[in-house]
Amino acid sequence: MGSGFWGEFVGTAVLILLGNGVVACVALDKSFGHGGGWIVITAGWCFAVMAGVLTALALGAPAYLNPAVAIGIAVATGKWSGIPGYVLAELLGAMAGATLVWLHYLHHWGVTPDAAAKRACFCTAPAISHLPANLLSEIIGTFVLVLVAAAIGSARLAPHGLPAGLGPVVVAFLVWAIGLSLGGPTGYAINPARDLGPRIMHAVLPVAGKGSSEWGYAPVPVIGPVVGATLAGLCVHLLSI
Repeated sequence: MGSGFWGEFVGTAVLILLGNGVVACVALDKSFGHGGGWIVITAGWCFAVMAGVLTALALGAPAYLNPAVAIGIAVATGKWSGIPGYVLAELLGAMAGATLVWLHYLHHWGVTPDAAAKRACFCTAPAISHLPANLLSEIIGTFVLVLVAAAIGSARLAPHGLPAGLGPVVVAFLVWAIGLSLGGPTGYAINPARDLGPRIMHAVLPVAGKGSSEWGYAPVPVIGPVVGATLAGLCVHLLSI
């Protein structure tokens, strides 16, 4: 396993530790951040993306941190080498990050009676359960993520490339924008590993009073992002973005 695998693993673990960490900070009782609200959560995820991407890049990975993004870029470029390994690393990294969140807030699970709030610290759930609409929401959100991320790196926008380190910051703000504008219906998973890995850990870990892991909804934040990223990748390829 090369630097690309470990970079995706560690970068995704950082992403989930800080991203699901801010959800836990807001959702769990007795936390100083309890009740902080949606702005705090989306801002936390913005900074989580930036930290994860920077870490992955420093370790020599492409810093996809997201199987859907990896697939979308492969569709756009036709370059599939390494994608299966990156996807595995991202899933395992998400599981590791979720485990660290559980450990970090270890004494807060038992004093929080709301099982849904505890599950939200691991994975997403719809505000209104309607699987076709929820699927469409994830498709749209991920389509925007991949399309605009490709535009950010486009040679037409920056013929000589973006200044070093600027790309992760801009992409992080893109994720913040998606959360603020499109995150309301489903919690904007827009990343199969981000949802599936922590959901597995929610089911496995001895989280006090955790309730159901809601596996009936689990295919939505996996299939939706893959479809959205694939469509975006096709658009990037056809429009030569």
